[in-house]
Amino acid sequence: MTTPPTTIAEKLHALREQIPSHVTLVAVSKTKPVEMLAEALGAGQCDLGENRVQELVTKAEHFETSEVRWHHIGHLQTNKVKQIVPYAHLIHAVDSMRLLEEIDKRSAVVGKVSDVLIQVHIAQEAQKHGFQTDELESAFNAIAKAPFQHVRVRGLMGMATFTDDASQVGREFRVLRQAFDRWNPNDWDTCSMGMSGDWTIAIDEGSTLVRIGSAIFGSR
Repeated sequence: MTTPPTTIAEKLHALREQIPSHVTLVAVSKTKPVEMLAEALGAGQCDLGENRVQELVTKAEHFETSEVRWHHIGHLQTNKVKQIVPYAHLIHAVDSMRLLEEIDKRSAVVGKVSDVLIQVHIAQEAQKHGFQTDELESAFNAIAKAPFQHVRVRGLMGMATFTDDASQVGREFRVLRQAFDRWNPNDWDTCSMGMSGDWTIAIDEGSTLVRIGSAIFGSR
């Protein structure tokens, strides 16, 4: 009988054996202590995801000499953009033009180009954020016309409904992948969908980035 993985390093190794090489694994480290993050980094996991701005900033300052790629994966308020821009490798959940404009403005101040993902609302849950699919054309037209020099759209992200209905989750992920294929200007490389409970479905539907937390670090 195979012994199930117990350490963070073992869990990461097991996941990497299942996740295709073209799919980026972001280890969602929100609420976890720096000791657990250090173990993940020691196992070669450089992409870490946080959804609270202050927590990401604090951890980024703690690991300032390491090769961490910090992903801000949660809803981002415009008044917090200034804090996150200096540290974020990728901002996942841009859900309005106003937020995109603020990221561009704050990125210009620190002299960097911030990589971002446009969030699309694909779930049936109203509380989830993102552009509706029928808003994407006007949004991308506005982006094309705007003089953004300090943001770079890398692709789309979305979260499926929290449900045990795998067929529904698959349909919702399919909507996101179809939108990705339709609107991709040929330089996008990231279709971010899939978390601990549905990442296998997401990869089947064309995800190129999955965000996994509890399967690595344990439940909160």
